[in-house]
Amino acid sequence: MKTKLYSMLLVLFLVSACTDLNLNPLSEGSSESWYSDQTEIEMALNDLYRDPFWPTDADDWSDDWTYRGQTNAITDATITGEWSTVISWWANTYKAVARATTLIENLEEVTDEIPEDKLTQYKADARFVRASQYARLVAHWGDVVYYNNTLELEESFTKATTDKATILATIYEDYDYAAANLPEEYGNSENLRATKGAALAMKARIALYMGNYALARDAAKDCMELGAYELYDDFGALFLSSTKNSVETIFAIPRSVELDVAFWDCKNYISRNSGGWGAKDPSWELFSAFYCTDGLPIDESPLYNPREPFNNRDPRCAATIVEFQTEHLGYMYQPHPDSTTCYSFKTGAYVKNNDNRVNAQYASYNGLLWKKGVDEDWSDDYKSDPDKIIMRYADVLLMYAEAKIELGEIDDSVLDAMNQVRARAYGVAVGETSSYPAVTTTSQEDLRQILRIERRMEFALEGRRYMDIIRWKLAEKVLNIPNYGMLDPVELKEKVVDADLWFFPETPVLDEDGVADFEPMYNAGLIKLLGLRTFDKSKQYLWPIPSKEILINENLTQNPGY
Repeated sequence: MKTKLYSMLLVLFLVSACTDLNLNPLSEGSSESWYSDQTEIEMALNDLYRDPFWPTDADDWSDDWTYRGQTNAITDATITGEWSTVISWWANTYKAVARATTLIENLEEVTDEIPEDKLTQYKADARFVRASQYARLVAHWGDVVYYNNTLELEESFTKATTDKATILATIYEDYDYAAANLPEEYGNSENLRATKGAALAMKARIALYMGNYALARDAAKDCMELGAYELYDDFGALFLSSTKNSVETIFAIPRSVELDVAFWDCKNYISRNSGGWGAKDPSWELFSAFYCTDGLPIDESPLYNPREPFNNRDPRCAATIVEFQTEHLGYMYQPHPDSTTCYSFKTGAYVKNNDNRVNAQYASYNGLLWKKGVDEDWSDDYKSDPDKIIMRYADVLLMYAEAKIELGEIDDSVLDAMNQVRARAYGVAVGETSSYPAVTTTSQEDLRQILRIERRMEFALEGRRYMDIIRWKLAEKVLNIPNYGMLDPVELKEKVVDADLWFFPETPVLDEDGVADFEPMYNAGLIKLLGLRTFDKSKQYLWPIPSKEILINENLTQNPGY
C-alpha cells in the first residue's frame, strides 16, 4: 500500500469542519491546546488530506470538453477576482498552508514521549502538504503571499506577494525534506498519507510546470528508481470505483459514498438511456486527437475511416469515449439519427433510443459520451466513489520523458518511458514492438509533439489538460476555437446521413499541435456551431487574486489585466 487514505476516511469525516478560512476551528482544537500527543498530531495531519484542500483543474476549462456549447469563466474569458473558484481555491489553499505551518511549529514543542524519528516523519508529512499547496498557488497565480510561520491576524493583512522564484525554492526544499524523511510505503495498520514517491513526483510536476527541466528530470527519475510503482495492466479498469489503491497510484484522495465523500455529478456524464443527461461530453477535438493504430494522426493514417471513426484507433480512444454500436450501461449506444430504437441488454428487447436526438433533443450534442471510469456504479444511484487520483506512475514516466526532450537529452530512456505508457494502452509488454506503434524517432521536435499528444490520450478527464495547454502556451490557440457538434436531426438527415457522411462528414485536418480544424465542415453546412470559446492571452495565463483580498490588504497588487 502506498499513499491511499482509506484508513483515514472515517477520521476525516468525524473531525472535518466547514471550509471557511478559519485557522483554528473549534471542532479541530486550538493551536494553544492541541498537538500535545500522538493522537492529536495524527488527527491534525489527517485533516490536511481532506478533499477541499486538494482541488484539481477542471476538464471543462480545456478543449477536451463540451457542455452543450456552454462556456465558463475560463473558456469565455470572464474570469475575475469574484469568480467562486478563485475565491475558494485561494481560501482553502491558504487554510491548508496555515494548518501545516502551525503543525510544523508545534512539533518542536511536543514532549519526549513521541520518538524523534516519528516527529521527523510528521514534519515531513506537513512539509509535503505545504509544498503542494504553494505549488498550486504559483502554478495558477504566479507571485503570491508567502509565509512559513504562524501569522497574527493583523500581520496577515499586511503581507505583500513574494516572487514565485523565491517561493519555488522553498517548495523544492519542502519536497526534498519530505522525500528524505517519508517512508516509501506504509503498513496496513498505519494511517496512509504522502510517501517518498509522492514527494518526488509532485516536485517533478511543479518543476516541469515552471520549466525547471533538470529538476523535473531528476525528481521523476528518483521516483522511478524507487521501484515502488508500476503501470496497472488494464487502462480501462484503472479508473473504476472498484479499483482501489492500484500499483500505479502514487498519491490520491479516496472517496466513499457511505461517508458522503463521492462524485455526485454522474447524471451529466452518463447516457440518457441509463437515466442520465448526456450533457457533459468529450469534444470532437479530443476525439480527433487519438492516433490510429499505426501511430499516425487521423488525417495522415490510411487506417482512418470517418464513417467508422473508432476503428483502428489507439485503444485509449474507446476506453475514454463510448464507441458506437457497443454496450454501455446496459444499452447499445448509437446516436445515429436512424437508430430510433436500441437493444437493451437488461431486458433482451429493443427500446426507445433516448441517446438519439430524434427522440431526445437534449441527448449528446456531438454524439460522444465519456466512458473513462464510468460503469454501472454511476447509474445505479447516480453517485460514485472512484479514487481522486492526484498523481500516478504514467505521469511520472511522461514527465521524465518530457523533461529530457526539452533538455535535448534524447536517449533510449526517453523512448522507453514513452513506450511503457503506450504499450500498456495496447495491453502488451513494452518489448513487443510489433504489437503496438512504438515511438522510435529521436527528433526533438517530433518527440515534443508526440509527447504532447500522448499526454492528451493518456490523461483525458483527469484534470491534466488545462495546465498542459497553459504551460505549453497553447491555450490562446485551442481556447479560441469554436465548439462544434451535430446538426439538428432533420438537417442532419438531409445533409449528412442521406449522403452517407456519418459520423464526421469529412476527416478534419490536424495542425502541428494535433488540433483539428472543423471550420471547413461548418462552412459547408455539415456541422453545427455549439458555442464560441474565448481566451485572453494578455492576462489569462495567470488567475486574478480574489478581489476581497486586494480590498483588505493595500500591499497586494492585482495580477495584470484584471
